[in-house]
Amino acid sequence: MSSPAFPARADVTICFAHAAYRLAEAFARRTSDIEHFQCWSLDEIMERAGEADIIVTSGFWRNELLETASNIKFVQSASAGMDQYDKEKFAKNSVRLASAQGVNERAVSEHAMALILSLARQLHTGRDNQKSTAWRGMISDPALREDELGGKTMLIVGIGRIGSRLAHLARAFDIKVIATKRDPSQGGEAADEVHAQSNLPELLPKADIVVLTCPLTPQTESMIDTAALSAMKPSAHLINVARGRVVEEAALIDALEQGKISAAGLDCTAEEPLSASSPLWGMENVIITPHTAGETRRYEDNVIDLLMENLDRLWRGESALKNQIV
Repeated sequence: MSSPAFPARADVTICFAHAAYRLAEAFARRTSDIEHFQCWSLDEIMERAGEADIIVTSGFWRNELLETASNIKFVQSASAGMDQYDKEKFAKNSVRLASAQGVNERAVSEHAMALILSLARQLHTGRDNQKSTAWRGMISDPALREDELGGKTMLIVGIGRIGSRLAHLARAFDIKVIATKRDPSQGGEAADEVHAQSNLPELLPKADIVVLTCPLTPQTESMIDTAALSAMKPSAHLINVARGRVVEEAALIDALEQGKISAAGLDCTAEEPLSASSPLWGMENVIITPHTAGETRRYEDNVIDLLMENLDRLWRGESALKNQIV
């Protein structure tokens, strides 16, 4: 798809829109000759989007902007997840769209590994004991002690760039890595075995650690349901650094309460922020982080690197964008 009438560098205005990330500041450190501004709230972007030719955002995106902000030529997502964007509407309005896939692959894979290690070594209970100034004694029951990772099997559900990076980290701990992929013939070399997504039910009982790194799609929504959780080992840990709605949350709560699985590390939940009334908060066998797996001190610069690459391609008249969606 070509990019008709894409404005010249001197005529471009970029809107950066995020509640926390200082994208405009990072951009200004690279160049001072391109007009740009930052929106810090949804109301602000809805009001000012019409001033921009390019929008860099993630959670603030609303598809109605394609109708109300007629100047938009290109949207650079600031996240890898793309479920909030209506691709058909982008194509209909001749607006280009690119994801931020890859900008946080190191961060998310390292965060997943941190959750895995924290649960295995019971760092969360150690922190709880520290807060209450309690020195825990030695444990007689081996099943209740901290665990070792060597020799365990990890199942990565939806192995892409994040999952592949995680596989490399896991194998350094002598973990066997099996994985699922929509097309198992493409990529996935970092895993010991790669299977089609349809093989998930037969793979779940083999895994000591199940890690979700898949995108949220109609096919993956509620994929980890009662049946999937029942297929897992009672000693297994579930790690979700994908999207909350990949997991059927009520089924997960039941599985944790009933001992159908041992523990969960969750960076995302079905509704965010997670309700204060959710039983997940009070579970000793759960670690929750507030969807921060991709957040690092380098995040803004990583997004700007990608933006600049795509702007250069558009100004050169190239038809293909990096991480092109539309």
